[in-house]
Amino acid sequence: MTALKLSLMAFSLVFWAAGLTMLIVGLWAKVALGSYLALSANGCPSAPAVLLATGAAVLIWAFLGCLGAATEHRGLLRAYGAFLTAVLAAGLTAGLSALLYRRDVAQGFREGLRRALLAYGEDEGTADALDALQRALSCCGVESYRDWLASPWGLRQNGSVPLSCCRARRGCQRRPPGARGLHRDGCFGKVSAFVSANMFYLATAALGLALLQLVGVVLACLLAARIPARLMGIAAPR
Repeated sequence: MTALKLSLMAFSLVFWAAGLTMLIVGLWAKVALGSYLALSANGCPSAPAVLLATGAAVLIWAFLGCLGAATEHRGLLRAYGAFLTAVLAAGLTAGLSALLYRRDVAQGFREGLRRALLAYGEDEGTADALDALQRALSCCGVESYRDWLASPWGLRQNGSVPLSCCRARRGCQRRPPGARGLHRDGCFGKVSAFVSANMFYLATAALGLALLQLVGVVLACLLAARIPARLMGIAAPR
């Protein structure tokens, strides 16, 4: 009984740390990546909000789980186990959806970049986000810098590209054929390469979190199941 209590309390502490991490990542994504995520055409701007809500819920329930283990509260332990099961199911569903619909997600991001490029100069917020993305990733256009040449903004500028496409801060020759000072790679390819390179680490982290939650469910259920038996054993001699 004592080993179960200590194990569940230790798990709750680790789970609480995971919730705090999600909360911090959500805040960082909201502040630092909000403008980039807004370029997507398939609902990615809601991702930071999901991380924030999930992180806050995990923080609260991890504390309640630790409290339930310390006080041997059967109802609280069962509720904690149910919450862990729900989080595990939601995480697996989200992971499988991202895996199965990764092409749709990629296509949505490409479409969002194209819309931003076509609306460049008309929507200041979108233009600032696209400029920031091109500077941060050292890229230009969706597939290459040539995307700008046929865009409405590029045609108005006599076949030019934005200053954010220049490798040097001081600027460059922004009209072909003098394109040696431009970032030649497209932004979509850069983002896709980054996601592909880190997919293994993301999948490993998701699997580790799922196994951790499964351990928590087992511990909570075992402890909740043993509490009534222990109380009955104490009451029997009376």
